[in-house]
Amino acid sequence: MIEIRSGVELPAIRENISLQTSDGLTLVGELALPVSVKPVATLVTLHPLPTAGGFMDSHILRKAANRLPALADLAVLRFNTRGTESPRGKSEGSFGEGVTEQHDVEAAVRFAESRGLPYIWLVGWSFGTELALKYGSDKNVIGVILLSPPLHRTTEEELAVWANNGKRVIALVPELDDYLKPKEAELRFKPIPQIELIPVDEAKHLWVGETATKRVLNEIVKAANPAAYPLPDAFEG
Repeated sequence: MIEIRSGVELPAIRENISLQTSDGLTLVGELALPVSVKPVATLVTLHPLPTAGGFMDSHILRKAANRLPALADLAVLRFNTRGTESPRGKSEGSFGEGVTEQHDVEAAVRFAESRGLPYIWLVGWSFGTELALKYGSDKNVIGVILLSPPLHRTTEEELAVWANNGKRVIALVPELDDYLKPKEAELRFKPIPQIELIPVDEAKHLWVGETATKRVLNEIVKAANPAAYPLPDAFEG
């Protein structure tokens, strides 16, 4: 029995991967799969702002990869967007202000499709939510899960593209967020009538602490594999 604590890494098949973008760059990443079953669904994760320290190992995304293949039979794909570095390595290119990263999102989804991974969700955090909203609406994805969306780079027109397009849009908005709080989020997301807006009391933009982490991972699992919700506090394996 393994108690689920902050640094736990549960069993998974972990593979270092490379993504090839349509503008000629190689991005580094990791794919984590359940050990003994086929994944029920797939999380393609998009990390926070690299110029502010965001990368594929940002803690919520790392913990999703460490836990969810074992606890919820989910595939978790993480990668560094262009010019971003982590212990896995540095992706080629340079930060594109959320513009040229369009090719990065496309490369990640294309990789998941090439591996036959099922039911793809884009899971963005902060800057990653901008990439999901700007470039995910025409992709082969079930929907997007947005963690702490700042809505700095996403226009109202880009939001409106999601309106009733058959894809789910789930936004977790911390009560104490530095950039977009729940009341403001209700107004900003009005162009998307199917938005599932989830205010999270006492949470902050960075989702610090195990309580916040568990809440985020549970909401992801509730969407992607509701049969595995709620997540257990311990792993038997």
